[in-house]
Amino acid sequence: MYIADLHIHSRYSRATSKDCAPEHLDLWARRKGIHITGTGDFTHPAWREELNEKLEPAEDGFYMLKDEYRFKNDLVPGEMIPRFVVTGEISSIYKKNGKTRKVHNLIILPGLEEAERISSRLEQIGNIHSDGRPILGLDCRDLLELILESCPRAICVPAHIWTPHFSMFGAFSGFDTVEECFEDLTPYIYAVETGLSSDPPMNWRVSALDRYQLISSSDAHSPAKLGREATLFDIALSYEEMSRAIRTGEGLGGTIEFFPEEGKYHMDGHRKCNLCLTPSETARYGGRCPVCGRKITIGVSHWIGELADRPEGYVKPGAKPFGRLMPLPEVIGASVGRGAAGVRVQREYQRLLAELGPEFEILRNIPLEDIRCAAGSRVAEGIRRLRSGQVERVPGFDGEYGAIRLFSAEELSAGC
Repeated sequence: MYIADLHIHSRYSRATSKDCAPEHLDLWARRKGIHITGTGDFTHPAWREELNEKLEPAEDGFYMLKDEYRFKNDLVPGEMIPRFVVTGEISSIYKKNGKTRKVHNLIILPGLEEAERISSRLEQIGNIHSDGRPILGLDCRDLLELILESCPRAICVPAHIWTPHFSMFGAFSGFDTVEECFEDLTPYIYAVETGLSSDPPMNWRVSALDRYQLISSSDAHSPAKLGREATLFDIALSYEEMSRAIRTGEGLGGTIEFFPEEGKYHMDGHRKCNLCLTPSETARYGGRCPVCGRKITIGVSHWIGELADRPEGYVKPGAKPFGRLMPLPEVIGASVGRGAAGVRVQREYQRLLAELGPEFEILRNIPLEDIRCAAGSRVAEGIRRLRSGQVERVPGFDGEYGAIRLFSAEELSAGC
């Protein structure tokens, strides 16, 4: 089973780390145990040039980092050399049916030549030089037509479909149906990306999504964020096999999810006033912040409830399996009462990777007794609780990440 993170960004996208370069993406994919990573940002000319310089062809439609660029002093036991597949996110901002629409789409391609061909056409429409995720005044339906005319093997996946401001179903700038967005080309949409603030059970509540495969990705803006969410593939390594899995579900093994409460837009609220609200509270306040009177940001949970035709807890027959995880540094930090980015936690993280293997193996598969021997009882207990879903969830809202707590303050202070 291969772990894939298809939606990421390069350093040419706004608000991204300067380390979003192929060699660092390769390094962190190895640390995480990610087998296939998207390149991100294929439309940006300088990024394509760098990809052509630093990557070499591997299997059909896949690339890998040239050996001279690979970090040799940071190897993880049992690692596989990660593959890259050409991907990019395009932001469409346009008017349709009397409303301004702001929708992000993930495009997956079989090669860099196809990326060059599509980018040449997009350059005639808008500016693709200033941002790795270009903003184009192009209807999603017309974007999909252009992509398929240029590369019939391309895949278009509506990205993080519930994000309030920039997505197909966004509460403020999206649509109510896939058909309204893509019109006659809707049959060429095969999958949707759930986004960090929703998980498969939330999407199962909307029967109109039954025909689409659900995939998950990190939307990482720094290499360390790779794998926050990921998709599992039980396929031979080739673009054609991956494409078939996304189109039909055959070979799609499920997803690895954030706890949706940890996402930035799970609940309603107003960040400036530190106000997190339930949908019923939002209705009681008339959609306005009771502190300052400004418009409340409608969260993913609320909006899914608006479009859902099934109750909470509905289980879709035949649905792909999924699991919820949190990054290993957060588990270590929670276990010792320290921040995940601290020097002590990062040092312990690196030690555990060197001793036990990639992060996903530690979080998902390695026996707890082995983890206990390497990391101590507290970290092993944290991973046990994580695997069983025994966590406290503090929901995010209006751009503010939520929190997943493995231990209570009392447990930490008591040293349990």
